[in-house]
Amino acid sequence: MSTLLPGIEQSVVQTERLRTAVLRRSLDGDGGERTPVVLIHGNISSSLFFQPLMLALERPSIAIDLRGFGDSAPAPVDARRGLRDFSDDVAAVLDALELSEVHLLGWSMGGGVVQQLALYRPELVASLTLQAPVPPYGFGTLADGTLCTPDGAGTGGGGGNPEFVQRLAEGDASDESGASPRAVFRSSYVGPDHHDAHEDLWVSSMLTTATGPDHYPGDSRPSEHWPGFGAGDRGVLNTMSGVHLDLTGIVDLVDKPPILWVRGSRDAIVGDESFFDLHTLGKHGVVPGWPGEEAAPPQPMIAQTRDVLDRYAAAGGQVREEVFAGAGHSPHLEDPARFVRVLGEHLAAAERRG
Repeated sequence: MSTLLPGIEQSVVQTERLRTAVLRRSLDGDGGERTPVVLIHGNISSSLFFQPLMLALERPSIAIDLRGFGDSAPAPVDARRGLRDFSDDVAAVLDALELSEVHLLGWSMGGGVVQQLALYRPELVASLTLQAPVPPYGFGTLADGTLCTPDGAGTGGGGGNPEFVQRLAEGDASDESGASPRAVFRSSYVGPDHHDAHEDLWVSSMLTTATGPDHYPGDSRPSEHWPGFGAGDRGVLNTMSGVHLDLTGIVDLVDKPPILWVRGSRDAIVGDESFFDLHTLGKHGVVPGWPGEEAAPPQPMIAQTRDVLDRYAAAGGQVREEVFAGAGHSPHLEDPARFVRVLGEHLAAAERRG
């Protein structure tokens, strides 16, 4: 199966940091002169997921495979830096392509990557679009952003489903198990009513994920707190633990790029009581021994994002929130016409502002 849709080209950008695979769509005429959109995928995916969106946009677009995903080199991930290994890689690619002040769109973990980029290389960012972004305080935090436990109990590499990780590593494209990548796509990446003609392509994208302690899910360490493990220092899931990640510095950016926040109303991954949260699983009896609401409350991920973006707006930034009713974790796949319209309006407004 070809993984590239007609009109999409792939190339390799070699930087001092990494060999990075990049998808591009170029346009002729006036559209080709417009500021490009740079698309950053989330966990257990790759740039392949963005191809229909790239083809629908009326401007140049670039989608970057993060390290350990797609066709980029599987360099180890230092989770002690939060998402900075990823954001520094993206910055290196943009520098190599001689691009600055681009529109950045980040999906899920990628939403954290583009915010991290805005914190350390703000000159690269003309606008931000955050689709189902990782919560800004990281995982394992209370409503106010403080850690539930100092070691981030229940977060990081120990939270990866061993069967799912094994099936990823084996390249399992079947739907014979609820822990297969295909089954996880159907149950978690999209809403329950969505059927996708490109599902085989999306599963092939998921299967490019590098696995192990330096990649997905990462390492972990024992914890005296329920459920018995805490965040480690290596690999993908640890980058998003509240032990290592804090994106709230965007509130204090001097030059605040306009932000579009897009989310699905039926997102199974990022939500105020997500079943990808060990505390939620404990509350509902899926993981035994839950110590109760006071010690381990389900994380209010949507409320946390809204809190930080409200403060961003109060400090002079522009924020637009769009909720896609019935959509899951991937509104750009589930309601592409509306997504393209909303994104186009956001980019046009950002360019008028500039």
